[in-house]
Amino acid sequence: MKKTSTAAAIAVVAVLTGGCLAGCSVSTPAPAEPVQPTASTQQTRDAAGSSPSARQGAKASSTREACELFNKLVADYAAVSATDSKGYEDVYLNAQDAKDTVTGDLQGLFASLSLLAIDHSSAAESGGKPGQESQDAVRDAVFANSAACTAEGVTLRL
Repeated sequence: MKKTSTAAAIAVVAVLTGGCLAGCSVSTPAPAEPVQPTASTQQTRDAAGSSPSARQGAKASSTREACELFNKLVADYAAVSATDSKGYEDVYLNAQDAKDTVTGDLQGLFASLSLLAIDHSSAAESGGKPGQESQDAVRDAVFANSAACTAEGVTLRL
């Protein structure tokens, strides 16, 4: 079951990031204008059972804010206990929300962190670690976005 869910999660991230899990080009700059989700989209998510209070602040209105938010979510991820699957799920939900507020390569940052968090969530119950593919996806996304974030005065953290 774990391998199936991990494979499914990797396939989802591959689709969301345009198949760019390894060897992504860093030459494409992130656009300055992010796309904001509609109110009905957020209401649908909230009605689906997710906790709005646990997911507050997962919005970015500029490249700088997106980079800073990514660093915050990485810190949140690092602070989760290795056996706390719910904590990793919260990071996953926040990263998914953040992904919906940005466009371009910046979406890859949050999509890859979502993958890592959900992978770690499924592994946490058995005391395991996330797959190397998930970790590599985050590393590749950070590499792909480092120039845009550095230009905004933010250094991405892992």
